[in-house]
Amino acid sequence: MKAVYPGSFDPITNGHLDIIERAAGLCDELVVSVAVNIEKTPLFSVPERVDMLREVCAPYKNVKIDHFHGLLVDYVEGIGAQAIVRGLRAVSDFDFEFQMALMNKRLKPAVETVFLPAASDNMFISSSLLKELSKFDAPIKDLVPPSVEERLKAKLRKDNR
Repeated sequence: MKAVYPGSFDPITNGHLDIIERAAGLCDELVVSVAVNIEKTPLFSVPERVDMLREVCAPYKNVKIDHFHGLLVDYVEGIGAQAIVRGLRAVSDFDFEFQMALMNKRLKPAVETVFLPAASDNMFISSSLLKELSKFDAPIKDLVPPSVEERLKAKLRKDNR
């Protein structure tokens, strides 16, 4: 089975990596794809996010990195995948993700959505929270891969000049 794990990954966190590792173990090929969302103003560009993902996902031989814009289900169908992987941190995530899964199923009945609950030590991690912590120089060492921490700190230093 080929599956897609979409997200903004701005930046990728250890919570994302946990989902990637577990999802990669469930399928033949996992495509981790940066979603281009015109409603959001990301800190990192799409090429920067793709680079970070390629770097931290290198150990997973069945993981490919990509990006897309438009409807997720059209992208999933277009690359020949059968499933969408979504991570859930809290009940509030489930409500939104469940609605999206039902709409995606209506649009493309052949595409399944697989929900993976976050590991308990990652349930509170979000990219938005990490960016805020980093702005105030709070420690994020155990929340992101080391290379991502370096890029995040460098980006915020550059933006604060």
